[in-house]
Amino acid sequence: MTHNTPLSPRPLRHLSEIHRRVMTATQLKSHGVATAEMNEQCRPGGPWQQLLPGVLLLHPGPPTGEERLHAALMYASRERAPGVPAQPNAGEEHAAPAYPEVMITGLAALTLHGFSATPPLTALDTVDVLVPRMRRLRSAGCARILRTAALPTPRQVTGIPVAPVPRALADAVAELTDASAVRRLLTEAVRGGHCEPASVVRELNQAKLLGRPHVVDAVDSLLAEGRAIAEDRLYAMVHEHGLPDPVWNVDLRLPGGPHLGGLDAYWPEQAVAVELDTRAPRQEEDALWSEYARKRETLERLGITVVHITPKKLRDGTEQQAAVVRTALMAAADRDPAAYVVVLPR
Repeated sequence: MTHNTPLSPRPLRHLSEIHRRVMTATQLKSHGVATAEMNEQCRPGGPWQQLLPGVLLLHPGPPTGEERLHAALMYASRERAPGVPAQPNAGEEHAAPAYPEVMITGLAALTLHGFSATPPLTALDTVDVLVPRMRRLRSAGCARILRTAALPTPRQVTGIPVAPVPRALADAVAELTDASAVRRLLTEAVRGGHCEPASVVRELNQAKLLGRPHVVDAVDSLLAEGRAIAEDRLYAMVHEHGLPDPVWNVDLRLPGGPHLGGLDAYWPEQAVAVELDTRAPRQEEDALWSEYARKRETLERLGITVVHITPKKLRDGTEQQAAVVRTALMAAADRDPAAYVVVLPR
């Protein structure tokens, strides 16, 4: 071999399977494939095709859903160093490719999270990719670029960085005008146990989507759905963890006096109350929190212990919440007797 002999292309065996089917032009050059050869392979009817600017599919025929996702991520990712693709560590041949500072969001992300109300990946016209706001990158082909001031921490789903469900929902809803489609997505998010209503409403509020009538209607249904699920979990917690039966869904009043507020569960003998905190972070959050705090302070002045439980704590830490309530019930014997209150059905 003389010094004029061209280098042979580097073997691709060390790459993951998806990286042998979808590669950037920069990555191909690093493996010894010249630009002229890429152009020849991508000619009409050739064995390769260009999916996105600078991203090639190394086989003929339509791309799979997985290939489109990786192509969109490759297009949106920054190269770690000129000509050096992000690769798995040595010995990790099948490790997930690294895609710094980008992630799939919107409908494609929800499909990856397992939603049934979203189309399959191959049926989506576009793949939404979330990138930092300062990136100078335009949407192209199947890749729609969405910018954000603060990237959320992605979840890894089959080796693909995916936005958390609340953020993916907000990005999907921003593009939807069909009220029924929005309602289906929000309902599945809660019924399917993907997230709590409050986290969804927080993202929708930050995205300034709560001013859209069809979104507001869907959010109202979402909050009602979320509260019903939280109430069911509260009933289950009491029975499964052997707590004494409370009176459910009651209003408290002072004898001949004012209304003190509604409670989800109340143990009259121990003067212990449980209130589900199902507030959603909307514009009126401060006023609603003030109402919660005022009611709690009033009841505690009367000697009633109020335990606030969020739907998320009920879902993720039922045993811990049951222990908190049990401790409050046991501590009742050491407290001064509470004021007499009238208990009415709510």
